[in-house]
This record gives sequence, structure tokens and C-alpha cells, in this order.
Amino acid sequence: MRLIAITLPYLYQGEADDIRILLNRGWHRVHIRKPDASKEEVADLIGSIHPRYYSQISIHDHFNLAERFGLGGIHLNRRNPMAPTAWKGLVSRSCHTVKETIEYRNLDYLTLSPVFDSISKPGYLGRYDLESLKTTDLSKVYALGGVTRNSLPILEAAGFAGAAMLSAAWQKYTEMLQFITHTDKGLEEALSGGCRWVQLRMKDVSDEIFREMAEKVIPICRKYGAILIFDDRVKLAKEMNADGVHLGKEDMPLQEARAILGPAAIIGATANTAEDMEKAVEAGANYIGLGPFRFTTTKKRLSPILGIEGYRVLMSRFHKNGYSIPVVAIGGICIDDIPELRDTGVDGIAVSGTILNSLDIEKTTEKIIQKWKN
Repeated sequence: MRLIAITLPYLYQGEADDIRILLNRGWHRVHIRKPDASKEEVADLIGSIHPRYYSQISIHDHFNLAERFGLGGIHLNRRNPMAPTAWKGLVSRSCHTVKETIEYRNLDYLTLSPVFDSISKPGYLGRYDLESLKTTDLSKVYALGGVTRNSLPILEAAGFAGAAMLSAAWQKYTEMLQFITHTDKGLEEALSGGCRWVQLRMKDVSDEIFREMAEKVIPICRKYGAILIFDDRVKLAKEMNADGVHLGKEDMPLQEARAILGPAAIIGATANTAEDMEKAVEAGANYIGLGPFRFTTTKKRLSPILGIEGYRVLMSRFHKNGYSIPVVAIGGICIDDIPELRDTGVDGIAVSGTILNSLDIEKTTEKIIQKWKN
């Protein structure tokens, strides 16, 4: 299913790099929509994007910039209802009724909104019955409004050509705490304690045993609205509609996993060096698991220990080079390590034994999160 990302309405530092990363992950197009930005500000944003991505970019305002930079498309709406007479690229349009999708079906593609309750516009409620839409020709229509990764199978079944996302497209997908577990025991307590990101890791079991555990873990995570990723097991993640996967250095190549899971899946990559981190960014990872911090018994083949100084050096280089995807520290982390680790510039931590081996999992989880916030 093709995905379109619509930019956030405001400009921010590093946005051009985020657009590049998104397109590298396989998103079909990016729509630049900056209703309050001046023509010069939008031109500066476009100019900071590498020209090789221009064919995959459409613009909502200042259509002459599309011609100036050689962008691939323009997007019409009630504010800008007509394409320039000399325009030869793609033309798309916003629609808010099924009747409009019929009226404008001569255009290259359309967006229909709001399909679900909007994430970015409170009170902007979904107005369509997806079952009844199955009788409508949606072959040129992209669903917009409240769309998340988990709703894509529903939209595909309804016949939409694809989906467009605003807020959900730019989420960094990193709570500060990722809980790595091999069991459903204690999971509900960790989620009650505030954890909202779980990795199911069962390295040396069959797919069948992994599936049995995943069937227990999935409903618990969904109950709390938590992100659930699988360690490796890419095909199972696709089959069971997990939110994504974490890939170690010896697991499936990231690009191959992306081809299977699609552009909206969360894919994390393990890194131990600056080169590992840079390769993960270029391959389109959503986040990096950087470690190990110290020795841990949960890994059989452990990379060199980084320690606090290793994190400081690597994170300083990472940020100096302008990279912005989240980095999560991993490997033998205890609660007392959190302040120093946070100060190195990492975005979060991944823990396993610190939670699983505690006498009160809920309180331990609460303490970890509070320690990070403080």
C-alpha cells in the first residue's frame, strides 16, 4: 500500500533530513504543506533537500516553486483550486466527500478526509463507513485523517489506493523506555508502570513457540496502546501485524526487512560503532539500539563494551554529523546508570533483567521512568 507523508504545518530544524529519511524508507511521496510559511521559507526548505528526491515531492502552496525546483507534483484544495496552465507534472487534490472523488477523478490522485478521527485536529471526526465505501471506486484515492500504521490493512481491504499521514508520519517512535522480554509474565505490570514500548525477544526458539508467546503478548500491548516489535522474525511480524522489528548485525538486512514490512513499519538496528550508526541511518532505520553499555548475559556474542565515555564520544559525533533519528542505550543498564546515560545525549534506554528480575515490576518501571524524567 502506497504511503504519502504530509509535512507538519510548522518549519523545524532538521526537517529536510527527515524528509530524505522517510523517502529512503520507501514512502511514496512527501507533500510539503506549510500554510503559514512565506514563499522564501518554503523555498529554503526545498533547497535544502537533495534534488534527487524532487520527483517524489508535491507542494500545496506557492506553485511556482514546483516549476522553479522541478518538483514532481502540486496539490489542489479549496484555497488553491486550479493548477497553473503550463504545469506538466502530477496534480492531486483534497476531497471531503465521496462526490468530490467522482468529480475530480480525472486528476492523478486524490485524498479523502477525515476517514478516522483526526490525530492532529481535535474534534475533526471521521465521517465515512468503510464498509459502504467498498462500492466506490477508490483506485485513485488516499485515505487521510487519523491514519496510523495499524489501520493500513483495514484501508487496503476497503479498496483505497494508499494512505496519507500527517502526525503519524513524523513520529520518532521512541518512548524513553523499551522493555525487552521473552515472556508475558510481568508484562502487564510493566505496562501499568508506564512502559509503552515492548520488544519480544526469544532468540533460540522455533517460529511456532515464538508465535504462541506473541499471541499472548499482543493483546496485552494493544490494551495499553503500547508499541510492540519483534526481535528479528520479520515474516512473523508481518503475519501478526506487529509494529515492527529490531534487527541485530547478523539478522536480515534492513532493506530486505523494509521491503517485506513496508515503509510505515518500525525497524530498529543494532550498532556498536559510529560506522554502524551511520549505516543504520542510511539504510532507513527508525531508531538505533546502541550498546552494549556493560556486560550482559542476554547476549551470547557480545560486541565491545562502550561504557559512559563510549556513549559520549559516539553521540557527540552522531549529533555533530546532523543525524536525528532516536538512539537507545542497551546492555546491562541499571536504574542508577540512567542520569549519566541520559546526559550522553541518548534518547532512551532498553532494559530487560532490571525489570524482569525485580520484586515489584510495576514500581520498578515507574522508578525507571521517573529517574529519566528527573
